[in-house]
Amino acid sequence: MKPKVYIDGKEGTTGLQIYERLGGRDDLELLLIDEDKRKDVDERRKFLNAADIVFLCLPDAAAREAVSLIENENTRVIDASTAHRTDPDWDYGFAELSPAHRAAIRQSRRVANPGCHASGFISSVYPLVAQDVVPADFAFTCASLTGYSGGGKKMIAEYEDAGRDPRHDSERIYGLNLKHKHLPEMAYVCGLTQAPVFVPIVGDFYKGMATTVMLPGVDAHRVHETLAKHYEGQQLVTVAPFGGGEPVIYANTLAGHDSLRLIVNGHEEQAIVTALFDNLGKGASGAAVQNMNIMLGIEETAGLTL
Repeated sequence: MKPKVYIDGKEGTTGLQIYERLGGRDDLELLLIDEDKRKDVDERRKFLNAADIVFLCLPDAAAREAVSLIENENTRVIDASTAHRTDPDWDYGFAELSPAHRAAIRQSRRVANPGCHASGFISSVYPLVAQDVVPADFAFTCASLTGYSGGGKKMIAEYEDAGRDPRHDSERIYGLNLKHKHLPEMAYVCGLTQAPVFVPIVGDFYKGMATTVMLPGVDAHRVHETLAKHYEGQQLVTVAPFGGGEPVIYANTLAGHDSLRLIVNGHEEQAIVTALFDNLGKGASGAAVQNMNIMLGIEETAGLTL
């Protein structure tokens, strides 16, 4: 029998992108709730418990509520919200971090899908801390430039409205209180003793992301060697040749792809690592589908665009 899959919150940006990746597949059965009942708790409960795999594309509180409605012990959940990313009872859904992460996802009943900005930071920092290239108490700084689709339907409308604020023509720095919602998972997953100083930035392009971690006092060549060895053989996370081959980096380079590429620049005394990916791909929906494939024992890249 085909695995039954239900997307709770299919109408949101992440849910729609997951649906697009699954809609053409014949190895799954998609369960679709009636539009007029998608907020009906009893109807949602029925679908949540009928599925083999559930994607939660909901605000945090609604995601926690959805989990509480699941009574079927065979229903496995991938939560795209922030609600469970630092919960030790949930497995963190970034398979490339280590063989242990991939094995945990494969067996898991509860997987927390990573945040977009967090994916860029963690993909760079986790291997460096794990290999003692950078200590866990390092004062990390990070800037992350994203397309406006990362803000969901409301922000998309702000940027695509004909009468939009003309200031949207330039980049917008936000999260100025330095308490962005992805910070806890950045520190938790990487085992850091303090959260990084993190600045997110929205640009006037639909999707794509460039997350750059600054590493003063660290040899860039050692960083590149460590990352290249760590991700050797991976299909969805790769490391570019040192310097990336170009003197500039465009944030939307991997828009439309579900992969992530790390680019290391610098010299013996300073390094930067830039994670290039699609905020809706490896930063959200693509990662969720990858996790589902692993959980179901399907080819990891099925339905994805490398």
